[in-house]
Amino acid sequence: MKKIFTVLCLSAFIAVQYSCSKSSGGSGGNDDDTINPGTGTNEVDFWLTTGDQAARLEKQSSILEFGTAVNSYNTIEVDEAATYQTIDGFGYTLTGGSVDVINTLNATRRQELLQDLFNPGSGIGVSYLRLSIGASDLNAAPFTYDDMPAGQTDTTLANFSLSNDSALIAMLKEILAINPDIKIMGAPWSAPVWMKTNGSFTGGSLQAQYYSAYAQYFVKYVQGMQAEGIKITAITPQNEPLNPYNTPSLVMQATEQANFIANNLGPAFQAAGITTKIVVYDHNCDVTSYPISILNNSAASAYVDGSAFHLYGGDISAMTTVHNAAPAKNVYFTEQYTSATATFSDDLKWLVKNVVIGSMRNWSKNALIWNLATNGSYGPHTNGGCTTCKGAFTITSSDSYTKNVAYYIVAQASKFIPAGSIRINSTVASGLNTVAFKRPDGKHVLLVENDNPFALTYNIKYNGEWIVTKIEANSVGTYIW
Repeated sequence: MKKIFTVLCLSAFIAVQYSCSKSSGGSGGNDDDTINPGTGTNEVDFWLTTGDQAARLEKQSSILEFGTAVNSYNTIEVDEAATYQTIDGFGYTLTGGSVDVINTLNATRRQELLQDLFNPGSGIGVSYLRLSIGASDLNAAPFTYDDMPAGQTDTTLANFSLSNDSALIAMLKEILAINPDIKIMGAPWSAPVWMKTNGSFTGGSLQAQYYSAYAQYFVKYVQGMQAEGIKITAITPQNEPLNPYNTPSLVMQATEQANFIANNLGPAFQAAGITTKIVVYDHNCDVTSYPISILNNSAASAYVDGSAFHLYGGDISAMTTVHNAAPAKNVYFTEQYTSATATFSDDLKWLVKNVVIGSMRNWSKNALIWNLATNGSYGPHTNGGCTTCKGAFTITSSDSYTKNVAYYIVAQASKFIPAGSIRINSTVASGLNTVAFKRPDGKHVLLVENDNPFALTYNIKYNGEWIVTKIEANSVGTYIW
């Protein structure tokens, strides 16, 4: 029989259940209520990461049982009758720089790190990766898969080669051996410079005369990776197509992207029998007109699976705006970095609230953080690349690494929410941001971010009963039942 939680106000019993000195955790201020560890049968597992780092992805020892004893705490209700999108996964961008620094670890520590990341049993179960097609700005130097001497072109792509990414390909094979079901999205930072209007890795646009050759460049990429045993789940035609400042980068306006997809990339994939999804935009939440215009273009939209977003500008609700404009198409969240200049607490709260919970509550099928690993100087990066992007790991020596805030941001979701989970409804209350899921195994998961600078005690209600639980200030908790 389920134990019924009872609020006991007699001072002799304060430590046995929880203090009645406050009528509600939702009234603001510090919440000093203490939840009893209990002696019954635990029905809900609770994993916690706190902003002060006192707990980092730690399973809590309190006994949480469902009951119906009335109290005055705020309530978060989970309702599986209301369902939304199916989840593809959570993870990171595996940059070439990440591969370089991870490969400086000795064999034992390197394998330990990969198992921790990708093993869905003993590790945190990262289930989605993003790759750069060619170099990103977090490679040591820019390159594409068909670089030519100045003044020369290669319209037949006879010079195409994945050899510059041989180390990345080798690591992907190791990752797939750990988790064969991981999904992978690729995105170019630049086309080969001989295809561009300015002949430079930085900025410039794709010349229309090379649209057909560039479409075949994507075909060769997908086929080349497949030949290595690596299935590319999806691609975007351009990372941050409105950003000309990165090295590498390329500007691709919405009309250009629609034209390229409708007349070149889509037909090329179709002719080659490629089922890799084409996802448009891959930029900030402040220009919804870009993806919507492509989704409204019937010739281009016929080949498009959906749209991808970052959050360096705009509001995460833009994903719902685009979803509502084309409900049959998917939306994805593909990039947000954690900063070398931010605190653990600030990045934990902001990214879980906006990138993980926010993107999921706005229809995203995934949530990806930029990027997986850096060295102690936030490198490698190109000359002109990001100098303050902090990896989920910092590799400090051949035998040592540290886990940074991005590790815990992703882990609080990826460890408990596998691909195939379905988002279900959850309410929010008093600075507690939430998102809930039903997993393929039938279990339920609730992710809670406490945006308050004080702890809160509250109820989690499901199927007519509830538990009483407490979350620390500036913290993130995951509940599983």
